[in-house]
Amino acid sequence: MRFSILGSGSSGNAALLVTEGARILIDAGFSTRKLEQLLVAAGESLARIDAIFLTHEHGDHAAGIEGLKKFPKIPIFANPATSRAVQAKIADAHKPDWQLFETGARFRFRDLEIESFAVPHDAHDPVGFRFTAGREDDLFSSRRSLVFLTDLGHAPQHIREHLRACDVVVVEANHCSELLKADHKRPWSTKQRIAGRHGHLSNEAVRELLAAVASPQWRRVYLTHLSRDCNSAAAIETALAGLRTTLATCDFTVVGADESTPFYEL
Repeated sequence: MRFSILGSGSSGNAALLVTEGARILIDAGFSTRKLEQLLVAAGESLARIDAIFLTHEHGDHAAGIEGLKKFPKIPIFANPATSRAVQAKIADAHKPDWQLFETGARFRFRDLEIESFAVPHDAHDPVGFRFTAGREDDLFSSRRSLVFLTDLGHAPQHIREHLRACDVVVVEANHCSELLKADHKRPWSTKQRIAGRHGHLSNEAVRELLAAVASPQWRRVYLTHLSRDCNSAAAIETALAGLRTTLATCDFTVVGADESTPFYEL
């Protein structure tokens, strides 16, 4: 498995996962033109993408679906509520190749095993994903897994269990609580939504979540979906300082707003 975050933040989110048998996008929160540019920079292209998996319908995760009418053969995996919400926002003449699954379902796509799970966020039916490649009965193939978890206000126990046995964690560190309180751009109601139990994880909440699980299996943790105004790499580093000692063999990668990451091979 090779993994790269193409873009992360309130302006758009998309990630690329490549295995021997599949090239998939996780979310498509940019215009088709921008997605193509990001993929070309990663040495890929939309024409080579085999599928897209959507976490939820918000524009910064699904805006690119409307422009994919030029690529009608790319299947879009989503649960029914997410597909209906996205379809309602795009032209009636364009109906993507929806591949529907029920939240909580486990299924296969080519050489990937995918497990979806519910997350608490203010969308119709948002999900996280666990992607696993490699067969348990194949002694010559390493079995690797990645959990993709963004846009959630808190982490119930079932989410913690998904994080426990994986190699790579992608999780949001959306805001610093103090910077959010001090922010003058957002009205009080927006701050309440962001900090609520169906909003976004703060640096402090991410630290608590990661410390509670602290799996020795983790090889890398990506901190993503940073607020441009209410967070910073320095604030995250301060919040996670003690955790780095606990997880000394795990790499931590902070992905700033509009940043891409090089491929990481699991």
